[in-house]
Amino acid sequence: MSKTLNPELKSLLTSGTVIPAHPLALNESREFDEQRQRGLARYYMASGAGGIAVGVHSTQFEIRDPAINLYDTVLRVASEEIDAAKLDRPFIKVAGICGPTAQAIAEAELSVKHGYDMGLLSMGGLQGWSEKEILQRVRDVAAIIPVVGFYLQPSVGGRIFTYEFWREFAEIKNIEAIKVAAFNRYQTLDVVRAVCASSRAAEIDLYTGNDDNIVADLLTKYSFTVEGKVVEKEFVGGLLGHWAVWTHKAVALLEEIKQCKANRYEGASALLTKGIAVTDMNAAIFDPAHSFHGCIPGIHEVLRRQGLLEGRWCLNPKEELSPGQMEEIDRVCNAYPELIDDEFVKSLLA
Repeated sequence: MSKTLNPELKSLLTSGTVIPAHPLALNESREFDEQRQRGLARYYMASGAGGIAVGVHSTQFEIRDPAINLYDTVLRVASEEIDAAKLDRPFIKVAGICGPTAQAIAEAELSVKHGYDMGLLSMGGLQGWSEKEILQRVRDVAAIIPVVGFYLQPSVGGRIFTYEFWREFAEIKNIEAIKVAAFNRYQTLDVVRAVCASSRAAEIDLYTGNDDNIVADLLTKYSFTVEGKVVEKEFVGGLLGHWAVWTHKAVALLEEIKQCKANRYEGASALLTKGIAVTDMNAAIFDPAHSFHGCIPGIHEVLRRQGLLEGRWCLNPKEELSPGQMEEIDRVCNAYPELIDDEFVKSLLA
């Protein structure tokens, strides 16, 4: 019997929330640092995030390598820390799920075992598969755990899916949300239009993963005429690697966007300008200048500076900051002090 999403959690998901992609804490020997891993989970909860996504790209896919074998551990540790916090508000546990069908099913079952509410299902690494085969894989996973679909940009290993694919995808029961990280307006439009045309348009929540366009995505309303009726859809929140840093300010930003929309878009111009600052900050962390090579070390560097991580080490020693990236991080931290949460973290760690 498939796990379904708790109504209280569904309400939170639909209202829109901040879901950071949880990084992996390592020590100088590139071994798992459980204490700091737990500390990161506490930071996200204290920041007001509505959930965390664990075992995703920012957690490093190498955790699944048999020689490293950390996937089970990071899922367990984060889940334990959330349970121990005894929060008086809903908090969504999202587990990253990837690989061919057998692997994805095993990861979905493990996620349920560790108390996860949803699975963020990657479609990466399946380039030789037909859309029909991938849709069957989605159905198999959704039969185990509620699914967040994931449209990943081609520039970091994803692939383009057709409108027809997303139209069929949206009809699958137990798909609760779709994260769109297409970094491409045309491809984003395919997903939103397909959801609006589906019988589950009101049931599927859209989350942005477009790190280069966060604020504009959250301010935009999509409108389509479907069988003579107007159907509207918007991105209600974000499941983002970018929100793994400066999370306290990300929560405030989403609230500001919600207030703007509730007040007939009063202040939208100022928010769009702030959105450019957010994109500039993202460019420093995610390193598009070098094809995103330094994206994970960039996240780690910010957390290291704040004292949340000991260093910016990755499981792959070749993953390091790109030339000039450190200076870019310096620049944006100095340029946009209103968007960093150093003082909040300092008080949290005191």
